[in-house]
Parts: sequence; C-alpha cells; structure tokens
Amino acid sequence: MSNAQSETSVEALFKPFTSSNLSVANRIVMAPMTRGYSPNGVPGEDVAAYYRRRAQNGVGLIVTEGTLINHPAAGASPNWPNFHGEAALNGWSNVVKEVHEAGGKIVPQLWHIGLTRKAGSQPNPEALSVGPSGLDLSGEKITQPLTENEIADLIAAYAQAAADAARIGFDGIELHGAHGYLIDQFFWGRTNHRTDQYGGDIAARTRFAAEIVKASRRAVGADFPIVLRFSQWKADNYDAKLVESPGELSQFLTPLVDAGVDVFHSSTRRYWEPEFGDSNLNLAGWTKKLTGKPTITVGSVGLDNEFRSSSGDIAKPADLNSLIERLENGEFDLVAVGRALLADPEWAAKIRNNRGDELSNFDISSTKTLY
Repeated sequence: MSNAQSETSVEALFKPFTSSNLSVANRIVMAPMTRGYSPNGVPGEDVAAYYRRRAQNGVGLIVTEGTLINHPAAGASPNWPNFHGEAALNGWSNVVKEVHEAGGKIVPQLWHIGLTRKAGSQPNPEALSVGPSGLDLSGEKITQPLTENEIADLIAAYAQAAADAARIGFDGIELHGAHGYLIDQFFWGRTNHRTDQYGGDIAARTRFAAEIVKASRRAVGADFPIVLRFSQWKADNYDAKLVESPGELSQFLTPLVDAGVDVFHSSTRRYWEPEFGDSNLNLAGWTKKLTGKPTITVGSVGLDNEFRSSSGDIAKPADLNSLIERLENGEFDLVAVGRALLADPEWAAKIRNNRGDELSNFDISSTKTLY
C-alpha cells in the first residue's frame, strides 16, 4: 500500500451503519465469490472456517458465494453450494453460527445461472437450461422460452430459499441479479424478447425480479433485509449496458424499490469509474441518488488491477483515498471487497490497524473466482 494511505483516515470504513432494517458494525462487506468447495452441494466445516476468519478480522457483513436455489438447472458444478435440502441447510446453519460467534453478520446470495449453463452440466446433466426467451448471452436461440408456470415455480423456489435463510438465522438475503445470470437475463433486452407480462421495456423487464422480491418479502416478513445485486456488465461482455442514462436507470430501479428491495449492490469492475458522462457518480452513487436506498459499491477495492485484467495477472494493494473520500461524501453506504479479502482474511484488520505494508498481492492466474 502506498504511503499516501497514511494521509487519509480509514475511520469512515469502520463507522457503524444502520438503515431501516439493517445494522452492521462497519461499512466493509465481503463480496460474493464462488469457490467450488462444497462437495455434493453441502458446505462443510472448512467453508464455515473460511467465512469465520473474515468475520473475526473485522468484516461487518459477509455476502456468501452464490448458493443455488431448488431448481435442477440452477448451477453447473456439483461443488457449488446448494441452498435447499437438509444437508446443505444444516451446513449453512453452522456457517451462520460461526460467523455470529465471531461478531459478524452474513447473508446468502441466492443464485440461478440461467442460460449461462451449458447443456449436460453436472450435477443434473439431464436438466434443460432455462432462460426468459431461450437466448444465451450472445442472443443465440438455445432452448424454448420459460412458460409462465415455470416462471411461477422459479419465483416460489427463490421465496422458499428466503424463508429458509430466515429460519436458520441469516441476517438477510441477496438476490443475484447481475452478470448475465437468470434474473439479469430477464432484465437485459438482448436475452429477454418476451411479449407477455415479463417482457417489454426496461421497467417491464424487472417484473420477474420484482415478483421474486415480493414473494420473498411475504416469506420473511417486513424486517428481514433483501439486497439485490445488479450490474451493467455481463460475463464475458464487459461493454454490455442495461441502461444508457440516469433516466433509464430510474425506470429500471423504481419497480424494484416498489417491490421492496432494501439495499442495492451495484456491481462494477472499477468503483472509481463514472457511470454516465455528466457526473462523477459511479453506479452505486447514481442508484442511491435516484432511489434514496442504501447502496453497496464494489469493483477492485484495495487493488490496482481490475477483475480479470488483461494488463497482468498480479493485482497489488492500492490506497483507499478516493474510496474513503466518496464514502465520506455519502455517494454510497457500504463497500464490498472481493479479491483483496479472498487473498487475505485479515485485510480489514490490517487496514484498520495501519498494517498496509503486510497486505497481500492477488494472483489472478492462480485462483478461479466467479463474481
């Protein structure tokens, strides 16, 4: 970490945060990062220890790696964790216990990968992959569009996962609506060509997500936090855009706010980049300005290379001056840290205790991580 970091206090990162139904000890969030260490979909003691280490070293809120809802085509690896079935839920209950004992809070990220899943993928190779219009991220027709009955079943599966999260003691849920996965496939015009109630303009294409939020809210009650992660970029298409202007972003966000989203996790690859040309606000900043809801920023926090950089495999620690200034100015409320925390479970403690010279590099080539 550069010497310039010592000139800026990190105090803002460690102030408590409280909103209408979410309270955390500080502003640091562990970003969701898929690891593939849950054999047969069941997180074990090693997974619990992995999250506990981050909590006991000062991470205020942990968002788990993507966890698969109860649908046969939700995932593409037998080592990705399920969020259904007695064994998997018991494993997650133990994770919650360990994180709470370490003083942290934790929410599961509920996930369905949609038509990013290749045909024949494990653990259910016979299952057909699904998406709103049967189109993959390139716009190629792969399968038939989801029927309205199938959509209703998916919404129910998300709501059941939300109910299970509340039952086993999680502190909220995050819905993965980013990066070209199922919910995002409904959002994006390239993958959603539906002419029924789940298609249309940018506001109409939020209906699937809005119905998931409403169903989840009915399942968990008014006080259980619901976070929605969304992005402009998609897997392997970093130039993709859901919206081109603040006006379109407002049209997109309004139905989701009305449905009951409590916090927006606005995923970008580089937090310091402006989202639109007429302002320095990033995506989280614009989201907060337009909705009044708390937002989480993310994107290469604490490192000098973005996720999947083409300029080199080693990301080195970088100062947090710009991030802290924006946080102090109220542009966003919480800060999600990904690779820096993956490389170093003590990252938050080292930042707080001015141990920047001990921070770890991140070797992109040696660790496969899906955001």
